[in-house]
Amino acid sequence: MNYKDEVVILIPSLNPDERLTKLVKDLLVNGFKDIIVVNDGSSEEYNKYFKTIEQNVIVLRHMVNLGKGRALKTGFNEYLGRFKEKCGIITVDSDGQHKIEDITKVAKALVENKESLILGSRNFNLKNVPFRSKYGNKITRCIFKFLTGLNVSDTQTGLRGIPTRYISILMNIPGERFEFEMNMLMEAKENNIDITEERIETVYIQENKSSHFNPLKDSLKIYVIFLKYIFSSIISFIVDIVIYKIIFNGIINYIADYAIIISTVVARIISSLVNYSVNKNTVFKSSGNKSIIKYYILCFIQMIISAVSVTVIYNLLNQRYEVLIKLIVDSIIFLINFKVQKEWVFRKEKKE
Repeated sequence: MNYKDEVVILIPSLNPDERLTKLVKDLLVNGFKDIIVVNDGSSEEYNKYFKTIEQNVIVLRHMVNLGKGRALKTGFNEYLGRFKEKCGIITVDSDGQHKIEDITKVAKALVENKESLILGSRNFNLKNVPFRSKYGNKITRCIFKFLTGLNVSDTQTGLRGIPTRYISILMNIPGERFEFEMNMLMEAKENNIDITEERIETVYIQENKSSHFNPLKDSLKIYVIFLKYIFSSIISFIVDIVIYKIIFNGIINYIADYAIIISTVVARIISSLVNYSVNKNTVFKSSGNKSIIKYYILCFIQMIISAVSVTVIYNLLNQRYEVLIKLIVDSIIFLINFKVQKEWVFRKEKKE
């Protein structure tokens, strides 16, 4: 079996140059017959590059720029309509950063591992890697591992082998721009799809200036789930303080001895319900019926750990710095809490 006949190459492209035409030519010469190129709303002056290749490949067009994620989904839809009997898709960037040898390596790996998502992973420790790419990817990798538990060496690679059975799932996950590629990895974990990495050559042309990836803007989209988690906690804190103040002012003249305790308990119950609701429906988007039980089990365990840890450290430091100790301990618990809530409390049920 010729594995090049079993895959379709998908190339999303925005404002390309002659590297796109060279890439398509090299792919055809090297035996890749089925190629889909998505013109993601390129300006008119770039149409000549698409016209050069349209006789040999399928060229799809967005009238306006919709983003890399949407361009990939457009290509996926075309694949499912024409080629769903094949093994899968190889996504390739149009700027010349992926060599034919590496594309071939990923294609071969996909055919041999039809149930796995294949990543063409770069080595960011090499001297020729631009500063923003080297440290941007290292930071992203570390944060991504913390957020998801996935240890992937190249989270932003555009060279991927995607099995056919996974493509229909990808059509429905969120993300229209670069964040879609990160969402793809998280969805793979949710669906128990193995991720296999193939080492590829690290190629950067003109310090990677042709890349449309915006490190700040697109990273914010990638980590939006953690930002929502932080925002949810801030909302809950505000609710806790406001309710406490309302209850305290309302009963201080009647139950002075227990006003603080009652106000604290009522405020904490209401704020925790707000936090649970926001996390369940907005942050983690869970439909699990038992999540509220798990949530309050976690709250109880968190309270005990915080109290014990602060007390022990406070005594070890000769009963000093209690506020600083509590701040550090609760900050660590806050980060761990995110992982536990995502992986246990609000864990999505596996899709069949």
